[in-house]
Amino acid sequence: MGIKTYWSCLVLLSLFLAGTAEAQNCGWSKIDHELGFDESGIWKPSTYRTLMNGLTIAQIAGALWEGADSRLGLTMWRGIDSQIIGTLSAEVGKRIFRRERPAESNNPCNWFSDSHRSFPSTEATKAAALVTPYILEYGHDHPAVYGLAGLPLYIGVARLKNQAHWQTDVLAGWALGAASGYYAHNRDTPILVSILPHGMTVGFRKAF
Repeated sequence: MGIKTYWSCLVLLSLFLAGTAEAQNCGWSKIDHELGFDESGIWKPSTYRTLMNGLTIAQIAGALWEGADSRLGLTMWRGIDSQIIGTLSAEVGKRIFRRERPAESNNPCNWFSDSHRSFPSTEATKAAALVTPYILEYGHDHPAVYGLAGLPLYIGVARLKNQAHWQTDVLAGWALGAASGYYAHNRDTPILVSILPHGMTVGFRKAF
């Protein structure tokens, strides 16, 4: 399973989730419709946010421990870069497009409306940005790593079930997160490694 196949599967799943939505008159929003509202169990926002926060903290701690000189440590630093780039880009997009959320309107064509913040999904972006550097780095050698694709898939579906986003919000978030991860992975030196003091990026494991 290659990286292209992985992202194609996410796109196809999102289209499947669109089901038999009625056509809208605003381009790609034709696939958008509300899913049945659900914030219980695994779809509870605090559940998946706790998971994402835990993985993010673990990545930062791992990067500080490993340093940027090992393959794993370098990938972790790239993962941090990826999440920062993806999150900032998503927040800029929200302020530009100002789309209404499903919980605010049943019309996915309401863009540029006051202070709404539906497009793109920041949480879908962060999840995709987190896993993409690891998939790019280790997927070829260890195909099981492609299982990390389950994280953005889970987060994206959860946001749809919470009626916090439209299908195209999640698709855009996945694409933005993947692009952030691809960019971060292809940099020889992670941005944070180039600007932080060397003592922070050499790794506590080596220091002690």
